[in-house]
Amino acid sequence: MKTIFLKEQEAVRNWYVIDAADKPLGRVAAKAASVLRGKDKVSYTPNQEMGDFVVIINADKVAVTGNKAKGKIYYHHTGYIGGMKANSFEKTIERHPEAPLMEAIKGMIPNGRLGRRLLTNVKIYAGAEHPHTAQNPQPLEV
Repeated sequence: MKTIFLKEQEAVRNWYVIDAADKPLGRVAAKAASVLRGKDKVSYTPNQEMGDFVVIINADKVAVTGNKAKGKIYYHHTGYIGGMKANSFEKTIERHPEAPLMEAIKGMIPNGRLGRRLLTNVKIYAGAEHPHTAQNPQPLEV
């Protein structure tokens, strides 16, 4: 039996829409990361970009359980001495509604060149409208 390898140009790549309203942050991120990697396909190859495109809408309405709204902290550094900044989930979702989902997805895909390329295939929007209707995305349940 011979193993068949597809080239990245020959891979069939679909578009999917995930509605994140009132769904747990981690579950939405895990489903998006799996579809981005292409793990649900027969032609999955760990070192190639074979996954599909993902559009996530209603990112500002994503749910977190327990005390995470106040207790979950997002850190970033400005690059200057003493430039460590910290924001809670509430403040982060208020300022940048897409940031918590993007950080969660970023942590679930590989680090390096492949991971950075995969991140360009996810589009996250705070509201219910998105400009990707021409691609005819299919709804994806979480």
